[in-house]
Amino acid sequence: MTKKTTSADDVLLFRNSIGKVQTIDTNTVILKPDKKPRPIPSFKPLEQVDPLQKDVEGSLETLFQEDKIAFLVPGMQKSVIKKLRKGYYGLDADIDLHGLSSRDAQQQLLRFLHYCVEDGYRCVQIIHGKGYNSTDNQPVLKNDINLWLRQHKDVLAFCSAPPRSGGTGALFVLLRLSEKFVTSEDEPQ
Repeated sequence: MTKKTTSADDVLLFRNSIGKVQTIDTNTVILKPDKKPRPIPSFKPLEQVDPLQKDVEGSLETLFQEDKIAFLVPGMQKSVIKKLRKGYYGLDADIDLHGLSSRDAQQQLLRFLHYCVEDGYRCVQIIHGKGYNSTDNQPVLKNDINLWLRQHKDVLAFCSAPPRSGGTGALFVLLRLSEKFVTSEDEPQ
């Protein structure tokens, strides 16, 4: 490699461009900390409004391990349940609540349903298990979820999944469409 020579005019131009130069005694760099602390995101609660708003008429029958469940909000066609059971709507998401306590399962379920509605999901699967380890063959989560879904403001219908998808240990749930996804064609006239 050959050394490139620079002319005296180029050296003078360079020295005038960079200005006065100072010699550095050490090679350590001292970084000055930012004057402002980094912002801490504020906590926002999941929902201000309780999603379990609907009243359940009468008392619900206690469900056992192999009992099938089906629910449809008043005013919807009965064919919706048939379509839901056959997988007509397609699954957008699922959640498995096996082994959770009733309180933890409720928190997970409500968070899951909130985000599903916000993301525009219409049909989801909830796996609650059959409750074989429950006392008196009465599954706790299955009975709790049956109540919570009936009370939830965004749930239009739900039914036990077909055997290949979990059978009586899982549910297919049809959710209402969030307002931000509703088009003028979807609105009733």
